[in-house]
Amino acid sequence: MRPVRKNFESLPDFPFSLAFRDTKTPQNELPDHLHDWYELVYVHRGKGSFFIDRTIYDMREGDLFIIPGNTIHRAFPDKEEPVTSTALFLSPLFVEQPIIGEAFTYLQCFNQSRKNRIFKMACSAELQMRIEGILTHIEAELRLQKLGYRHAVLLDTQRLLLEINRDQNDGKQHKSHAAFKGPNWVRDILLYIDNHFTEDIGLSRLCSMASVSPAHFSRVFKQLTGMNVTRFINVKRIVHAKELLLETEENVSTISSACGFESLPHFHQVFKKIAGVTPNQFRKQD
Repeated sequence: MRPVRKNFESLPDFPFSLAFRDTKTPQNELPDHLHDWYELVYVHRGKGSFFIDRTIYDMREGDLFIIPGNTIHRAFPDKEEPVTSTALFLSPLFVEQPIIGEAFTYLQCFNQSRKNRIFKMACSAELQMRIEGILTHIEAELRLQKLGYRHAVLLDTQRLLLEINRDQNDGKQHKSHAAFKGPNWVRDILLYIDNHFTEDIGLSRLCSMASVSPAHFSRVFKQLTGMNVTRFINVKRIVHAKELLLETEENVSTISSACGFESLPHFHQVFKKIAGVTPNQFRKQD
C-alpha cells in the first residue's frame, strides 16, 4: 500500500478544508497519506492509535494532533469505539500575517512539533472547550456561507492557533504525549530508519537488528504503520528530496544520490508515484 496524496476541494484563494466530527472506522480510514498542507486533528470521542512520522500514539478524547506538511501519518480507529474527530487542513499561506513588531507566528505550534518530533498534545479541559467552540463556529460559517464567511473562518482559525500556541508555550499540556505505543523493537527500527534512510538498508538487515523473523517483522510493521518497510523508506527519501529541491540549487541527479537512490530513473519513478509530479515540476510549481 503506498501513501495517498490527499486532495482538497478548495479554491486557490481559500486554501482551507474542514472534516467536522467525522467518525472513522477501520474500513473508511484513509491509508497512510502525505500532503503539503498543515493539519490539526482533534479527538471528540472514541479511541484508537495514530502513526505519525516515526511514532505510534494513543488516540483519546481531548487529544490534539499537530501535523506539519509532508509528514506521513495514518489513524487506526478502534473497532469497538471508533474515533470521532475533526480534521482541519490549511495551507501555510492561509494564516500569513503582516509583521507587527512581535516575535509570533500562527504556525509556531507546527514548527515546534516538527522540531521536537512530538505531534500529540493532550489538552486541558479548558482548552478542549475553547477548541470545540471554535471548530463548531468554523463549521457553521462554512455551512451557512453568510457575507464574509471566509474572513470569519480565517479569524477563527487564527484564534484557534493562537490558543494552541499559548497553551503549548505555557507548558500546560500533559507530559505523557510522547509515549510510544507498540513493541520496543518497532520504536528502535523507526528511529534507525529515520537516521539512516538514505543508506542501503533492507528487510534482512532490519530483521537482524530487531531479532525477529522477516514474516513477523513485516506483519507487525505494516499493522502498526500501515506500510511495508520499503514504502516507508521511500516516503522518507522523497520527503527529504522535496526539502532539497526547495532549499538548495543542487541538480536533480545530485539530490537523487543524496537521498539514497541508485539511479535517476528510479528516483523519478518513485518521486512521481508519491508526490504526483516529477522532481522538476515540483521545484517549478513551488
